[in-house]
Amino acid sequence: MMFTRKLMVVVAFGWLASTLIVTPDAQADVYELRIYKTAEGKLDALNARFRDHTMRLFKKHGIESIGYWVPTDEEASKDTLIYVIKHASREAAAESWKAFIADPEWKKAAAASGVGRLAKPPESIYMEATDYSPNYENAEGDEDDVFELRIYKAREGTLGKLDARFRDHTIDLFAKHGIKSVAYWHPTDEPDSNDTLIYIIEHESADAAKQSWKAFGSDPAWKKAARESGVGGLAKKPESIYMKATDYSPIQ
Repeated sequence: MMFTRKLMVVVAFGWLASTLIVTPDAQADVYELRIYKTAEGKLDALNARFRDHTMRLFKKHGIESIGYWVPTDEEASKDTLIYVIKHASREAAAESWKAFIADPEWKKAAAASGVGRLAKPPESIYMEATDYSPNYENAEGDEDDVFELRIYKAREGTLGKLDARFRDHTIDLFAKHGIKSVAYWHPTDEPDSNDTLIYIIEHESADAAKQSWKAFGSDPAWKKAARESGVGGLAKKPESIYMKATDYSPIQ
């Protein structure tokens, strides 16, 4: 359950109370996708630290929490936390992280949490929202939903065509087949900014995801859109990570 390499990226994605809204026109806003892998048996302690301390301290230092997830894969579910946060800018991100790490309250919480060192350095991905990244709202009764993080790498020169296919066809066809779009992003740093699409979608359950993908893939409208898009095949097989929202995640 690893990304093929560490990407550095920027995202526009906002939330207000229980409503989470993507704002791709807010060019200064950046979002950061982070992946933590804990030492064995320490994930519960890490979640407790985020729930009881980290999110509040993030807010104190200008970092906005967007969503927190744990993979559903049996092995990854024991040690992996995936989350998205928001910064006012890339420069603000650097300042916020500096202030957060130096905060005596954070140091105390970290020492008392029992998490210890992570099993490996965190992966960090800065992203920017695509112009078709939708408004997202939590809905009632979504507690059992499953999220899916997907990463596409387009063939050289076809990322724009891939974007057009999502903008003009894929998102509507996802909705038709019960797949809810959460957000769509591009990496900001080269070379990944030239060929990579990262997105999160939501399914009612793992079984529903299988049925939705099967129906989507066999839909004549999708086949026509894929054939006429000019995208061709991707440069590599898409990466997919199924996830469950933590109990403290703003996105549920």
